[in-house]
Amino acid sequence: MKAQQLKNAILQLAIQGKLVPQDPNDEPASVLFEKIQAEKEKLIAEGKIKKTKKTSDKRPLDVEVDFPFEIPDSWEWVRLGELFEITSSKRVLQSQWKTSGIPFYRAREIVSLKKGQELKDPIFIDINTYNESTSISGKPEIGDLLVTGVGTLGQYLVVKDDTPFYFKDGNVVWFKNNSKIYIEYICKYMDSKFFIDSIYSSSQGTTVGTFTIINAKTMLVPFPPLNEQKRIVAKIEELLPFIEEYDKKEQKLTTLNQQFPDQLKKSILQAAIQGQLVAQDPNDEPASELIKRIQAEKERLISEKKIKKPKVKSEIAVRDGLPYEIINGIERCIADELPFEIPESWCWVRLNDYLDVRDGTHDTPKYVVSGIPLVTSKNLNNGKLDFSNIKYISEEDHKQISLRSGVDVGDILFAMIGSIGNPVLIKENSNFSIKNIGLFKKYISDTSMEYVYYMLLKLQDDMRKKASGGVQSFVSLSFLRDYLIPIPPLNEQKRIVQKIEELFSHIEFL
Repeated sequence: MKAQQLKNAILQLAIQGKLVPQDPNDEPASVLFEKIQAEKEKLIAEGKIKKTKKTSDKRPLDVEVDFPFEIPDSWEWVRLGELFEITSSKRVLQSQWKTSGIPFYRAREIVSLKKGQELKDPIFIDINTYNESTSISGKPEIGDLLVTGVGTLGQYLVVKDDTPFYFKDGNVVWFKNNSKIYIEYICKYMDSKFFIDSIYSSSQGTTVGTFTIINAKTMLVPFPPLNEQKRIVAKIEELLPFIEEYDKKEQKLTTLNQQFPDQLKKSILQAAIQGQLVAQDPNDEPASELIKRIQAEKERLISEKKIKKPKVKSEIAVRDGLPYEIINGIERCIADELPFEIPESWCWVRLNDYLDVRDGTHDTPKYVVSGIPLVTSKNLNNGKLDFSNIKYISEEDHKQISLRSGVDVGDILFAMIGSIGNPVLIKENSNFSIKNIGLFKKYISDTSMEYVYYMLLKLQDDMRKKASGGVQSFVSLSFLRDYLIPIPPLNEQKRIVQKIEELFSHIEFL
């Protein structure tokens, strides 16, 4: 049961007379109601309130009524119009609204005040408008209720002091507590699902739901003896802190439940790139041999002038259990740069020594109404390309961009600006260009781009922490090329991918 459901259940028990025991010594609600009516007649005689059309008529509830539920014998079913003088305010035109002066509340302000929230873009009226309006309609007194009649229906505000304010007619229904009803019980009644459901039920058939003065007057109230009203309120106030604590724990649990699949996936990926997800096989060819074949292919492509010779040549080797990097003949220990240990059959390499790392255009081609999609970081979403908010460039500009940054099946795209990462493995042919996106291509066929995808999915968190920029973070092409990555033997890469996909499929059902 959720916290709100628990609160609803307690309030329902309260208004059905099942939350606290009845006391036979309590003055029955019928006697209290007679006193309220007598006070009402007295105020009418004194000219302090107006006589309603049905003041002297026989009570409507003396005839047979199909009541919503049973109540104790000492209780009474009454109508809100029999307890309160229900009315509204004098109309204040929008042209009379000010940016300072006397606070002026619409339904939205009542909702915010009920929740204890700061008012957004508050409205005011000047003192002259306030005095003129209250001289005609009167002003809310301590103990009165203001209830929203539009928007979020049935939200209330209890007037607790003499601070001047006014409110919008039609938006807010005014319950004048002339007979000094024990307002705390009425508030608990108005918090109940029964009251809110009754409001919306009475507004059915209208284009926009409203809570009108007429509807308010006829609304049924289960009315206990006064002493029992006080016991009910005290019991609810006693229980509310427990409900609030329950609500906090429920929200925390909900957050944990929402985060759990993502956290579990990250844990699986972390184990995967540390060599802890699947067992190592001594028969696997070591990753170092795979790296040698990649380097040989790079040399061939350089000699054929298909790719440029890198300015820096890196080689990482392990000696006496420590990793050393040799750059242009100079050797240094890089143990402090490695985030975790990997199996002996694995190796660390710079990303550009394992993949051909490029990026898309940095220029902004001229956009056209229709043409070739230009994919940017915002179009990478949950491992897929999102073309719902795409811009287009000409075929000519696309050809120019594709000379260096053409995307093929098996390539990986990686956001370099904004939300760093969000890798996408291209699995089918599609004609598009890229801008400000990392493009990873394999040098040789013996490369599991699926492993690279999952590896990047985990390493993107670290890259985001190390990204540059203030308002908009970014990583450079050199940052990506120099980034250290853990590479397993090729066969183990395939086993890792298979295990990840098997586990992820199970997580989807959690």
